[in-house]
Amino acid sequence: MKKLINKPEDVVKEALAGMAVAHPDLIRVDIEQQIIIRKDAPIQGKVGVISGGGSGHEPMHGGFVGAGMLDAACPGAVFTSPVPDQMLAATKAVNGGVGVLHIVKNYTGDVLNFEMAAELADAEGIKVESVVTNDDVAVQDSLYTAGRRGVGVTVLLEKIVGGLAETKAPLEQVAELARKVNKQGRSMGMALTPCTVPAAGKPTFELGEDEMEIGIGIHGEPGRRRVKLASAAEITEMLATPIIEDLGLKAGDQVLAFVNGMGGTPLIELYIVFDALQRILNGKNIAIARSLVGNYITSLEMAGCSITLLRLDEELFRYWDAPVHTPALRWGR
Repeated sequence: MKKLINKPEDVVKEALAGMAVAHPDLIRVDIEQQIIIRKDAPIQGKVGVISGGGSGHEPMHGGFVGAGMLDAACPGAVFTSPVPDQMLAATKAVNGGVGVLHIVKNYTGDVLNFEMAAELADAEGIKVESVVTNDDVAVQDSLYTAGRRGVGVTVLLEKIVGGLAETKAPLEQVAELARKVNKQGRSMGMALTPCTVPAAGKPTFELGEDEMEIGIGIHGEPGRRRVKLASAAEITEMLATPIIEDLGLKAGDQVLAFVNGMGGTPLIELYIVFDALQRILNGKNIAIARSLVGNYITSLEMAGCSITLLRLDEELFRYWDAPVHTPALRWGR
């Protein structure tokens, strides 16, 4: 294992300390409780928007804390759900008096712990709405979930919902938009290599030199099938076709196309995939109206990528284009 760390047990806290000193204009960090909070939170009259999950997927979620996106994030240990006390602390820290939205990826630990945190918040008089993302079309159930996994759509949802929350819309409207985004997006990923969790010190799974895993999860969970290496164009077809079919995309639709790196794939390769995706969609008369390419929901140093397509309408255009200013995503300011 070769990693830029000191001690495996200190990875998360030291990374949080680094974020705090790198972005003091955007965030503040509670190292003890392991929560990242928007610098100006809580904002009175504004719905607080929080998310969280295991570390190792950076910049998700802490890198998306700031104006126009999340008000707080709760990072757990690497690939491990944060605990309810963290989520409750984050909920209280961003409560502006009109309620808090929990954005929860569909992993069993995350769902259970966020549910408990919402109950604790309710007991303290804070209204909470929870929205679960489950956009992965690869498998119905996995090692970590009952039902589909929450993956790439989570990033897009956090941005769009964050844009609406900035207008001081009510909690019910913010939660309704979140459910709409989840419904209108699908994702699928693949891996060329495994990754190594610092505490384990060995790869999470094994792949032969001439193999790849199609439909991989962001924790290295198995996908649909293990196959021989193929070209970027063939891989893109393997990922895009199930997404297009599952989402029911048709000629004339407009989409946000998101090609995401899993942590160990260079941008030059992600742009090759994006070009292949554009050609597939053009062939079906589906227009790419917005795009996002880069490492936004990763799996440590895993090489591979995921594709997310989100069907757009006027409302989603408006809040995707709204200003955002976070450590990892920023425009319009």
